[in-house]
Amino acid sequence: MGKFIIKRVLVTIPVLLGMIFLIFFMLNVVPGDPLTVMMKEHLNEDVLENLRANMHLDDPFLVRYVRYVWDALHGDLGMSWKLNRSVTNLIATAFPYTLKLAIAAALFSWVMGIPIGIVSAVKKNSLIDHLSMGLSLFGVSMPVFWIALILQETFKNILPISGLSTWQSYILPTIVLGWSSAGRIARLTRSNLLEVMRNDYIRTARSKGLSPLRVITGHALKNALIPVITVMAIQIASLLSGAVITETIFSIPGVGRLAVDAINKRDMPLLQGTVIFTAVLIIAGNLLADVLYSVVDPRIRVE
Repeated sequence: MGKFIIKRVLVTIPVLLGMIFLIFFMLNVVPGDPLTVMMKEHLNEDVLENLRANMHLDDPFLVRYVRYVWDALHGDLGMSWKLNRSVTNLIATAFPYTLKLAIAAALFSWVMGIPIGIVSAVKKNSLIDHLSMGLSLFGVSMPVFWIALILQETFKNILPISGLSTWQSYILPTIVLGWSSAGRIARLTRSNLLEVMRNDYIRTARSKGLSPLRVITGHALKNALIPVITVMAIQIASLLSGAVITETIFSIPGVGRLAVDAINKRDMPLLQGTVIFTAVLIIAGNLLADVLYSVVDPRIRVE
């Protein structure tokens, strides 16, 4: 098990470095001079040259990339040009809001998705099955901003529609962020459970006289949930990095909202830091999924 984890960690290192390189490259070839935007009416060529020299913006690209990676490994993601604050501190301040929202959305998607998927599989082709799968398809297909605006307009006199000041204020953004994930989990749980129920060992369990509930909970569900567990681990990372629209609509001061503000203000160090931070979360989520998959299915480690 230890060798498997070490191997997976070593594989993620070049992926992480390559990802940082691509982000650094793309944000540094964006047309326009961010310093010119930052100076606005106070534009002065002598001042710009001094700023470029002080910020090392006139160094070769590879030199700036290596310096950035070295600083990032030591927890330094640069300084925000607009806010004049450490990008690392800004992300550390915003991340708890994103983390709370992502955990709430993940719990919502699991609590809703897995039971709905099980019921749909047990009641295959029934009215319950069609309604459940239709609802999950609606959640997967509808744009997040559309669902958010509909819920805000519907419950604006009942629930808070901005901020995260009370536990009630978590309800709407949690539903908006978790609805799509719940739909995916429900559909995946249903399809996996139906596939497992066709296996020979399930027929053997039924022939022994076990009740349908015992067959599902004791034999089928354990194997059907293996791919679901993998998706659940990946979803945590995707929810942490995919809350940009939800945080913006509900005025939540999380990492997603921070990235949007950085785009609007052309604050390249802040945007670069938030994008790299969320990309690291996704890589970590995939690594966690691989480890969990190997725990629930030891054959993965052998292969």
